[in-house]
Amino acid sequence: MTVLGIDPGLERVGYGVVRREGSRIVAVDFGLVRTVPGPVPSRLAVIFEAVEKLLEGHAVSLMACERLFFGKNQTTGIDVAKAAGVIQLAAAHRGLEVVELSPAEVKLAVVGQGAADKRQVQYMVTRLLGLPEAPRPDDVADALAVGIAAALKGSKPR
Repeated sequence: MTVLGIDPGLERVGYGVVRREGSRIVAVDFGLVRTVPGPVPSRLAVIFEAVEKLLEGHAVSLMACERLFFGKNQTTGIDVAKAAGVIQLAAAHRGLEVVELSPAEVKLAVVGQGAADKRQVQYMVTRLLGLPEAPRPDDVADALAVGIAAALKGSKPR
């Protein structure tokens, strides 16, 4: 099973492609999609095209996105929700299953504790995937963690 994990954002979208091989999970590809300040529709187009390329380049069987949590800045949150929407649209165009996992679900699956901090998540992602160093920035580590969590759960959306 190959999973594309996504940490959605408008300025930065973290992505991580992981493959489950029995009880082992390996990193296939990971990185960051950046958009430059400007009109939101143009930025959404950049994100959509980048996700399309990722899906073309990897035999992904499942997409997993971190579920959005709206804090104090709801205006920014709305734009992030738009980005998450175009990301999921790219998956839908390919008939790909999409699951959304809350940050607590991801932390529980990866660290064993739903209230883990970012440093703990980075450490466990690095260990679980056998990476030489922690993925940076946080968006990338978060996307890999989402991918790991989904791969551990299996292919059925909830």
